[in-house]
Amino acid sequence: MEDFGIYQHLVDFAGAGATVPLTGFGNLLAKGAIQKVQESGLVGAFTGGTAAAAGGIAAAVFFGYIASLVSKPKMKKQ
Repeated sequence: MEDFGIYQHLVDFAGAGATVPLTGFGNLLAKGAIQKVQESGLVGAFTGGTAAAAGGIAAAVFFGYIASLVSKPKMKKQ
């Protein structure tokens, strides 16, 4: 969808709902990769996506770790 410019129209129409979890993350990866390819060539296809999403990835790891420290695991009753 990003190749045809369709996703940006969806974001403009739907707002924040189109930029959350899976589709928003995929869009961010694609935009980063495309931008980096335009700047530095084919190598950018492998590095651009993760560079663009690094903040979100780091936040997910950090808050997941905090949640694991705060929560108490329970055994599932069978």
